[in-house]
Amino acid sequence: MPELRAAPATATYDEDCRRCDRLAGFLAHVRAAHPAYWCRPVPPFGETSARLVIVGLAPGMHGANASGRPFTGDHAGILLYETLYDYGFATLPVATARGDGLRLSGCRITNAVKCLPPGNKPLPAEVRSCNTFLAADLRTVPEGGAILALGRIAHAAALRALGHAATRVAFAHGACHALPGRRALFDSYHCSRYNTNTRRLTPAMFRAVFDAVAAHLAAEAPAVAAA
Repeated sequence: MPELRAAPATATYDEDCRRCDRLAGFLAHVRAAHPAYWCRPVPPFGETSARLVIVGLAPGMHGANASGRPFTGDHAGILLYETLYDYGFATLPVATARGDGLRLSGCRITNAVKCLPPGNKPLPAEVRSCNTFLAADLRTVPEGGAILALGRIAHAAALRALGHAATRVAFAHGACHALPGRRALFDSYHCSRYNTNTRRLTPAMFRAVFDAVAAHLAAEAPAVAAA
């Protein structure tokens, strides 16, 4: 696992961001059709200093874009939150709404692009424009922590946020890349409806990635001082 250097500090999340004209216009269109939806950039969910940060692609139309919380209310969240619950990172196995009482422990979820893109496909320029926010998410990962990229675009965006070319190390399901400070970047296929329905990603495959993440976090756990 080649070691990657750390990234510089970056800007913070902005709920009122309108950097991308196409995304801002699309959100306005969706808001008119669904006035009860969140329809703004979706903030990260979870602890600021979490040892595990999960990077998705972008909010889904009737999921995170509606609820205002990553992977909440959409199909992709079914496998993710069930797995997080099984591994002790979530207090509930199902995410339905912002007020459902679900909390994350030792984990934070964010997206490479914070706004809903048309067709669930952000443009490369939009991924780059949003990257300062992802860098802010990732720079808080403590020593010995882990980043889990869900899909190739999230992998490339995470690399850029960490200060590298998107092709610095190749995406591969189950891959692990060493980072400075005993951190690690893990890769998984995205837990989208398409990938789970076609069995490109099975629950067993997803759990195998989480086994590796959990093993890394356990091996790099901070020492507890004696009383």
